[in-house]
Amino acid sequence: MSFDKLGLSKPLLQAIKEQGYVSPTPIQKKAIPIILDGRDILAGAQTGTGKTAGFTLPLLELLSRKKIQKGKHYPKALILTPTRELAAQVGKSVALYGKHLSFKSTVIFGGVKINPQITQLKKGVDIVIATPGRLLDHLSQKTIDLQNIEFLILDEADRMLDMGFIDSIKKVLKVIPKQKQTLLFSATYSDEIKKLSNSLLKSPALVEVARQNRSSEQVAQSVYHVDKGRKQELLVHLINEGKWQQVLVFTRTKHGANKLTGQLEKDGISAVAIHGNKSQSARTKALANFKKGDVRVLVATDIAARGIDIDQLPHVVNYELPNISEDYVHRIGRTGRAGNEGEALSLVCIDEDDYLKNIEKLIKKDIPKVWLKGFKPDPSIKAEPINRGGSRNKTRSSRRSSSRRG
Repeated sequence: MSFDKLGLSKPLLQAIKEQGYVSPTPIQKKAIPIILDGRDILAGAQTGTGKTAGFTLPLLELLSRKKIQKGKHYPKALILTPTRELAAQVGKSVALYGKHLSFKSTVIFGGVKINPQITQLKKGVDIVIATPGRLLDHLSQKTIDLQNIEFLILDEADRMLDMGFIDSIKKVLKVIPKQKQTLLFSATYSDEIKKLSNSLLKSPALVEVARQNRSSEQVAQSVYHVDKGRKQELLVHLINEGKWQQVLVFTRTKHGANKLTGQLEKDGISAVAIHGNKSQSARTKALANFKKGDVRVLVATDIAARGIDIDQLPHVVNYELPNISEDYVHRIGRTGRAGNEGEALSLVCIDEDDYLKNIEKLIKKDIPKVWLKGFKPDPSIKAEPINRGGSRNKTRSSRRSSSRRG
């Protein structure tokens, strides 16, 4: 199937063509006609499946069909995302696909000055992409009016719940019209997501392009058993031996990300850390340098990694396994995107055996194990409780983030 069979207008088809896309992905093929039909939707899609275009394209199409008075720009569509990086990514998608249309959009998130955002909102916008915290700041200052919202989109709703944004979402819902089309996209289906969808959506269509919590088939997964004290040495060995030029590495904590970055730099491997304590300008610069290839290793925590969208990222390494099994699926979903193949390696010490078992139970498959010569674990070392260093609690409902304000 080609995009011109989905009911999109010429300006959008032209923008799609200019991006080099020919055929819609499964989520786009399923979701776009439903959204264009005016229905609410609950969509389950892994990261890297093209879900952002799956809602931005029909949103732009529906807006273009409305008779909007020329020059009258006020928020008609609200897209909520959990992180700054994801908000910026969605904003870029809206701008790219809407380049031949006259709509104005803006991205608002925390970590940057609010006044330029206020100025942009005063000029008039049709589409607002926002993180919940900064959106509430604008609402409290009465610098944004959401009374005319016709479309509400929650992107990566599971992550928003993980980050404790449910109360913020409820506050936003109180100030937008009850009559609207709502689109809820989530990588995983938890009980909390089902509860949220029941309260938000009206007779929604359910679209799922991959089984719940299933890890991407495009990603070759493996586990390297190694002692905790030799993880850095093994990581350096893998990078140098494999001549990796671009690798995303995950740690559990911000402190761990900073420490590993410094160690890699000492070993002659260019690296930069990205996490919630970094300023937005530092996070943007780090991601840009990584995408350009100026930095070989991007070390990230789970919160900061949402929104990292690199089509041909070849390698993801779990330097430390996440204590929340679903986060493993999100992490490895950073590679193997847009139809490309990817590789996800996990460096696992004896302390993390239970985490590994829970992950394999979640994804319903055993991950191939590797014992690399020269790095085999010392059998005399016994497992010790993991100090999470202030990371998130084990229960999803109690998780909170230092970047809660977006």
